[in-house]
Amino acid sequence: MKKLLIASTSTLHGSGYLDYLLDELIHFFKSTKTIVFIPYARPGGLSHEEYTKIVQKAFQKIQKNVIGLHEFEDPKQAINQAEGIFVGGGNSYVLVDQLYKNDLLDTLKVALNSGTPYLGTSAGSNICGISMGTSNDMPIVHPQSFETLGVLPFNINPHYLDPNPDSKHMGETRETRIEEFHCYNKQAVIGLREGSFLSVQGKQITLKGALNARIFEQNKTPYEIEPDFDLSDLR
Repeated sequence: MKKLLIASTSTLHGSGYLDYLLDELIHFFKSTKTIVFIPYARPGGLSHEEYTKIVQKAFQKIQKNVIGLHEFEDPKQAINQAEGIFVGGGNSYVLVDQLYKNDLLDTLKVALNSGTPYLGTSAGSNICGISMGTSNDMPIVHPQSFETLGVLPFNINPHYLDPNPDSKHMGETRETRIEEFHCYNKQAVIGLREGSFLSVQGKQITLKGALNARIFEQNKTPYEIEPDFDLSDLR
């Protein structure tokens, strides 16, 4: 049975890394002593080692050990044997490119579908959808495919921002970009605002956090959903 926690972001303004999720993570990883962290998204040019240290410091607050996937001689075996997995944010293109180059995407998908507890934030959330086509990131590398894990039956737009009616910026809004996505792709998209996350237990998908989320479906007017809304039938 799938057990996923898919969050828009790792850090809220004015708080520390993963702080707003720690109470949830105590329960989520209650049977997990050691978490395998996949640092491939590498935000801001951090090394794998530097990124892993940030994650270790956060999980020490709830008495969990963290080992970076780059520390294992056999990454596939590490994923297969992991008690829990965390994929953090950074650049989704870099993350997906590395997962394909290391032949780990299918291994990770099998682990998640088999019930290994999985936490994803930002880019680590993007890859849970059918594709990474609704990422906000700049394509600084070119993955062999935009197809991702598909452990959710829709796509995610993390860090979703509402249009600002007072802004003089004339560029595309997130909503406009998602509407453009739907000119060529049929899967639904959920815009996750900062501090929101999805709880997945088997086939049950529920919006959690304090904020509403915005749902985009092809050829339909976007609409808002409230926390605790059941998304299990969204496609």
